[in-house]
Amino acid sequence: MTTPSTAQLVRTGLAEQIREFLVEGISAGRWEPGERIVERRIATELGVSQGPVREALRQLEAQRLIETLPNRGARVRKFTEEDLAEIFPVRAGLERTAAELALPRIEQRLDALTEHNRRLAEAARHDDRHEQTRLSIAFHREIVASAGNRLLVSVWEGLDIELWTTLSLRLHNTEIYSKSAEHAELIEAFRRRDPDAPRMLHDHVMNYAP
Repeated sequence: MTTPSTAQLVRTGLAEQIREFLVEGISAGRWEPGERIVERRIATELGVSQGPVREALRQLEAQRLIETLPNRGARVRKFTEEDLAEIFPVRAGLERTAAELALPRIEQRLDALTEHNRRLAEAARHDDRHEQTRLSIAFHREIVASAGNRLLVSVWEGLDIELWTTLSLRLHNTEIYSKSAEHAELIEAFRRRDPDAPRMLHDHVMNYAP
């Protein structure tokens, strides 16, 4: 087995940061579906070599967020209803498992969940859709983290939840303001350690799906 050099490790960590930068850009609409992502331009903008940018693009291609076409370079994929139909059952299943694992001790997280939801409702009143999306995902991330299972957290984060949620909201014009009411119901279910809370969370996530 070959031991990676320090340079390789640094490069790998840099590629992950670049991947996050690109995911955030796709989520925010900086690069629209079908638009080309120019490797050299990204490297210049971030002040890095093209190697880690290339690695980041390979990661995104493996996640089906971009596609590389012969002689045409990397482009953001044109996302379909089928893509969304595949991602949300996986997310819902992971969150249901997280809730099952967290239920005996989630009481310690109720104040944080309540605060996320309070801010979500406030963002809804100001019609700030970007902030609503961010706070809604923060609410769900709190539940996943409370499961105490690092593998589950890693897989969930690897789904690029914010990007897919944003895409779903764009495609279906979902009224996310209603989510704070559903979150409030979930908080109360967690407070009384309702064994039905994991199913409630699963169904809540599936409401984002097409």
